[in-house]
Amino acid sequence: MRREELGSLTMFLAVAEERSFTRAAAKLGLSQSALSHSMRRLEARLGLRLLTRTTRSVAPTEAGERLLETLRPALDEIDVKLASLTELRERPAGTVRITTSKHAARAVLWPAIDRLTAEHPDIRIELDVDAGLKDIVAERFDAGVRLGERLEKDMIAVPIGPRLRMAAVGAPAYFEKHGIPHTPHDLAQHNCINLRMISAGNLYAWEFERGGRELRVRVEGQLVLNDVDLIADAAIAGRGIAFLMEDQFEAQLASGALVRVLDDWCEPFDGYHLYYPSRRQPSPAFRIVLQALRYRGRSGPG
Repeated sequence: MRREELGSLTMFLAVAEERSFTRAAAKLGLSQSALSHSMRRLEARLGLRLLTRTTRSVAPTEAGERLLETLRPALDEIDVKLASLTELRERPAGTVRITTSKHAARAVLWPAIDRLTAEHPDIRIELDVDAGLKDIVAERFDAGVRLGERLEKDMIAVPIGPRLRMAAVGAPAYFEKHGIPHTPHDLAQHNCINLRMISAGNLYAWEFERGGRELRVRVEGQLVLNDVDLIADAAIAGRGIAFLMEDQFEAQLASGALVRVLDDWCEPFDGYHLYYPSRRQPSPAFRIVLQALRYRGRSGPG
């Protein structure tokens, strides 16, 4: 394969993944006309149409999808081999891309990454903070972060944080007016602040457990929000009962701004794990990140 052909394949991959010549050109640092010309030459050489172009979008054809299936693992392998060359350097280097939720990023990832970047100045970390669950292989992330109970079976998973607990909370004034729920079923009589799940689009069903008995409760209320900080603010303002990770209310519970209820129904569960494809050989930079994030503490609360 000639060098310019490899470049054309890399350009095709960028266009197919971005679904846009404009975004792909910006990502590659090329002009749109140069990128479009390169794609036409590649299609002419193969004798196949690889991309379907409309005024609003670009999408791979069936031939383009087949080429993508070949290109992605091949280019990933090239990336790994190139990254492995950093072992010959005195200091490890490279970029590690991780997709994660906001809570995991702040509670678990950032403290470790803050120390790691100071100790390894040639390692670059890119955190993609997104409430949705992304396909790390298709979107070319080195790893993702999820709760232990939601991990995919074909991934290697490493615990990076302690066990977690949920907390149902509300403002003292709210409970003075509406009373305190004693079981999850009592929530049907309360104004609850719902969380809209960005990944699935549906409302989060509050999950409770006590003595091995699990309950999933669909709650009702005036507010539906998709940001946990806003949910906490609404609870403090007395707008209803909120249900989030307990550490997100730590300061407010300590100050008395919020009161916890249903505590005996909130048992600990497996915390955050870093996961990555089992078939991918980790780069030296990724191995250092993995070691920095690996959780070595106790089993957690409870």
